[in-house]
Amino acid sequence: MVRLDDDFAARLSGAASAVERALDRVLGSNPREGEIARPVRLVEAMRHATLGGGKRLRAFLAIETARMFDADMESMLRVGAALECLHAYSLVHDDLPAMDDDDLRRGRPTVHRAFDEATAILAGDALQTLAFDILADPVTDADPLVRADLVLGLARASGLGGMAGGQMLDLQAETETPDEVAIRRLQAMKTGALIRFSCEAGALLGRASAEDRARIRRFGEIIGLAFQLADDILDETATTEALGKATGKDSSRGKGTLVGLYGVTPVRAMLDDLVLEAEGVLAPFGERAATLAAAAHFVANREV
Repeated sequence: MVRLDDDFAARLSGAASAVERALDRVLGSNPREGEIARPVRLVEAMRHATLGGGKRLRAFLAIETARMFDADMESMLRVGAALECLHAYSLVHDDLPAMDDDDLRRGRPTVHRAFDEATAILAGDALQTLAFDILADPVTDADPLVRADLVLGLARASGLGGMAGGQMLDLQAETETPDEVAIRRLQAMKTGALIRFSCEAGALLGRASAEDRARIRRFGEIIGLAFQLADDILDETATTEALGKATGKDSSRGKGTLVGLYGVTPVRAMLDDLVLEAEGVLAPFGERAATLAAAAHFVANREV
């Protein structure tokens, strides 16, 4: 059921380009209705954080899931842009000196290095709120119930019980020694929750049935874990030049990861099992889910 690599690469690249254009539009300098002004330096910092790089995986998952259920293309792209704004905010704040203190992101200076720490904090704040602005806008979907579900879903995935809570657990893991259960919970929150919702957002746009949404949600959980495991392997094995960010920081700071607990080889075997499980979850959708199945392979086997 897995598509050819060239086909998948073309879809991934095409989605990234389309989302980049959508982000360029929403990150324009002209104020929107209800806004007073958009400070130039803040817009520049937000654009630095968001444009010009990245695979746009979260947006891609939302778009491909929405495509399965015949959703509107413009709606898909706007939801993808919202997800990328939220993701970019998390990276900007994660890179700050008080958090991971990173100098590089996607091969470029992090926002607090390119601008300053206060501007980076505000850029992250503004990107977070812009994500919800996009989802709440009737341009994204005419149905207010769909928009409400999208807003609620993103809030739950990114907030206290999702990404932000997971980041708190990640900080605590520097001074504590979490077991496998705790590490899996941390990773499901910090990384997995937003990836899971990216898949579910596409199903929401496509008015999928409750059964199909549950299946897509499970798929998102699986590849969310796969993404983090692959990321942990890359942190141990890849170079800074290849990744465009510092490597080896998890082990140097004593953070809890399954790679640190078991080693690279057993975690690679876990990834293989997760890909098989993802394919099984998607099997009822048949060829409609071929690109999502390929995405599971891509996430588990990525080299950057």
